[in-house]
Amino acid sequence: MKKQYHLLKRLPLLVFFFLFCTGSLIAQESNKVSGKVTDAKDGTPLVGVTVSVKGTQQATITNYDGTYSIAVSRKAASTSTLVFSYMGYTKQEVAVAGKNVLNVQLAATAEMLSEVVVVGYGTVRKTDATGSISAVGSKDFNKGAITSPQELLVGKSSGVVITSNGGAPGGGATIRIRGGSSMGASNDPLIVIDGVAIDSKGVSGMSNPLSTINPNDIESFTVLKDASSTAIYGSRASNGVIIITTKKGKSGAMELTYNGNVSIGEAPKFMDVYTGDEYRALAQQLLTSKLSGLSATALKRLGTANTDWQKEIYRSAIGQDHNVSASGTFNNTPYRVSLGYTDNNGILKTTNLKRNTMAISLSPTFFDKHLKVDLNLKGVYSKENFGNTGAIGAATSFDPTQPVTNGNTKWGGYFTWVDLTDNLANGQMNPDGHPNGIGPSNPVALLNQTDNTSTVYRSIGNLNLDYKFHFLPDLSAKLNLGYDYYDSKGHNNQPVNAPWTVRGGTGAYTDYTGKGKTQLLNFNLQYVKDLKEIKSKLDVLAGYEYSKFWQENYNWFRTSTSTTDPITTPTEHFLISFLGRVNYTLMDKYLLTVTVRDDNSSRFASGHREGIFPSAALAWKLKEESFLKDVSALSELKLRLGYGLTGQENIGNDYPALPVYKLSETTAQYQFGNTFYSTLRPNAYDANIKWESTVTQNIGLDFGFLKDRITGSVDAYIRKTNDLINNIPIAAGSNFSNFLTTNVGNLENKGIEATLNVQVISKKDIFWTIGANFAYNENKVTKLTKTDDPNYAGVAFGTINGGVGNYIQNVRVGFPNNSFYVFQQVYGSNGMPIEGLYVDRSGTGGTVSGNELNKYHYKKPAPDQTIGISSRFMYKKFDFSFSGRANIGNYVYNNYASSQANYSSFYNQSGFFNNLPKQITGTNFINPQYFSDYYVENASFFRMDNISAGYNFGTILGQKMKARLSFTVQNVFVITNYKGLDPEVDGGIDNNVYPRPRVFLLGVNLTF
Repeated sequence: MKKQYHLLKRLPLLVFFFLFCTGSLIAQESNKVSGKVTDAKDGTPLVGVTVSVKGTQQATITNYDGTYSIAVSRKAASTSTLVFSYMGYTKQEVAVAGKNVLNVQLAATAEMLSEVVVVGYGTVRKTDATGSISAVGSKDFNKGAITSPQELLVGKSSGVVITSNGGAPGGGATIRIRGGSSMGASNDPLIVIDGVAIDSKGVSGMSNPLSTINPNDIESFTVLKDASSTAIYGSRASNGVIIITTKKGKSGAMELTYNGNVSIGEAPKFMDVYTGDEYRALAQQLLTSKLSGLSATALKRLGTANTDWQKEIYRSAIGQDHNVSASGTFNNTPYRVSLGYTDNNGILKTTNLKRNTMAISLSPTFFDKHLKVDLNLKGVYSKENFGNTGAIGAATSFDPTQPVTNGNTKWGGYFTWVDLTDNLANGQMNPDGHPNGIGPSNPVALLNQTDNTSTVYRSIGNLNLDYKFHFLPDLSAKLNLGYDYYDSKGHNNQPVNAPWTVRGGTGAYTDYTGKGKTQLLNFNLQYVKDLKEIKSKLDVLAGYEYSKFWQENYNWFRTSTSTTDPITTPTEHFLISFLGRVNYTLMDKYLLTVTVRDDNSSRFASGHREGIFPSAALAWKLKEESFLKDVSALSELKLRLGYGLTGQENIGNDYPALPVYKLSETTAQYQFGNTFYSTLRPNAYDANIKWESTVTQNIGLDFGFLKDRITGSVDAYIRKTNDLINNIPIAAGSNFSNFLTTNVGNLENKGIEATLNVQVISKKDIFWTIGANFAYNENKVTKLTKTDDPNYAGVAFGTINGGVGNYIQNVRVGFPNNSFYVFQQVYGSNGMPIEGLYVDRSGTGGTVSGNELNKYHYKKPAPDQTIGISSRFMYKKFDFSFSGRANIGNYVYNNYASSQANYSSFYNQSGFFNNLPKQITGTNFINPQYFSDYYVENASFFRMDNISAGYNFGTILGQKMKARLSFTVQNVFVITNYKGLDPEVDGGIDNNVYPRPRVFLLGVNLTF
């Protein structure tokens, strides 16, 4: 594996060397024929058209602007024929006849005239789709330093909200389709990669399971939103489905492509805190005002430095990404092979992602194309250094008057707060004293004295066999065998001189390993018949599916003086399913889709394992009716109606219905001598737990005008989830864990979505498109108890920094899920909040200092509205694109300000200082006001995700190679009133998350 890693690390050098060598081989006895290939309908340049000389192996492909250049033998120039072939278009042969320029227009086939999109267990013409489906192709992907597939999709599909978990390289994200449909169970959509459904449990040591797939290998995303399109996936589809299709081989000669980029990332914003000089001046003011318990003796512990701790922990992050692919046809077998190497530094020092990827796709056919074979293999070997993200919060609060290092001999030389009892005779600190047990840690030390790394190998693949019976070509049998395997290991180590490890001297070392395996078998029979006699088409699918999920993790914890026993947690579960679908089309105007899936899950007890999930959808092509058919301005108008039931069994626990004993965590063990021992405790369980079910109703309208120069859709939906799987608190002293996973409550989402795409200009040398999408979603909890109880106070959650056991959110009937539960702040005549004074909402009137009865539900983290906008412009060889999005109505609890913006935090009586945010001048709070709604801030925003410009050089190096150069800025700017680092916070509680960098990227694309 190390040899592979070093080889791939040198991949860019090898590629450029190869290109240089091949570029010097220029044909001597040939004529150049060039031209442009466009769509016969609208003149759009066609990218990637295979242009070959008939009867030879000589071939090329068209550039980004549809142009091509190919060498033709001078002797045969008058008799040669060029063949133009492109998927979805009719192949065309054109005689050269001695010409040097041949411009060609290709006509779309009947299938291409109606774009084909991937759906569950098959494909469908977009015009025949009866459900709410969104397809995003590679030409519409986001640009920039993309390391995770979900980044390609951000802002591109209405109703799909993707919130990254921070700006760490390769970091994960939270994906929500039409709001969450659950509380205690997963709200993540099902991800299907080339027919293999991915287990959402995740991979130990990998921050983002989706980073298995190299974004450069992805061809398209299909998002299934309503139950009529997702119910075919049954119990795993209540939160929607995202189908990822990777690139496949193409017909024709081999095409070798190199895509590479180098990038530099910067932290776009720092928190506004006091400098060292400002802090010392503030200390004198507080000493005089006596607001923070300061004394003249305490001031002796202040330093003389001016340390900007945020600048000390962040850096300009250099990244590089290189990808090489080869595709074509060998012995009538289309193939594609790709290799990728990524090395991205994070803007937080010590964080890094190194990743090597491989993908192979083979698509041979046999028996006169009656048997189609698709083999897909993908692998990744990654190494991540997660750093210590605690340094982010520490950098905003650590004393700016102290130096990074102070020459101590015990704690790695880093400045460390020590006990008051270790003061020197002059009242100043002894650098080598005992670490203060509750004092904050040096941010730079947190980074440099933490080794938190992991290595992961993961592979996903499948073999798909599609056989069309010779004796009955309308009937086909399909077998899909798939797997998903990973093997990971990692450690999180702090040395003995790290002062925060049990007051220093013992160190803290954690090692872990993980293995997981998913096995999939799917067998389908499909019958497709064109019933011309009755102007109908019938498509029937019936199938069986078997899935096995297995996972095993080991954890060890040790110090320099003791070691724990390894803790292992192997789990597995099975899912056995039967499925069916009928598509019926009458007169190419009236469409009916009916699906049903019968799932049986081992996660539930006998009697509750089976779940049946049906759906039905109708579509009416109004454009095909006589009263609209002759309206030339209208190219498409289709009405859709859908109803369906989906389920939920992804509850994070493979044995919720069984009595299971669990080993204690490494941090909750008993020590005897120098050894720590784990204990066993029983998990709470519900023997009658059952499926969570979601009913979705959808109505939609698809439209097109001016020969589809303007296209779009509008959808309205209602989703009702019953028998919510949730974690509810149980009584203390029961000898169980604190929470029980059971069915309790109902939840409702309803909303509207709209998408609009416009081809503003579509001419020979100029092309301009604009796309926009809009979504509105309203979420409300409608039931939380087994029986209706209007006085039930709800379930508290959302832990915050500050105090002990404080929660800032509450789930309660009649309010949005995850809404904040706070006091209503009272303001003075000067507009500033009055400390400790809140509105009395319990009914007695007046103002109070705050108690639970006066809290109220105020705002929520999820946006009410989301908007996405993008545009692509091409003029001759120049192209320009941008993509941006807005969230409206999302609120964030600024936990950093609520815990630090108070004068009592300035100095702790045990002997250490904390920096303060300058936001404190807007409140002048002396003590923390954790539950004031003042800190629930409007975080609505508009973010320009990326702006990209490129230039296509056409053919270079003697017509052997094509080149394109591009420059991209990612995370260009954000417009918001939120006072924190970033308004986009997963979960709505801002505890100084890893900031998203602003990235500048230079990219090159070479094809030959």
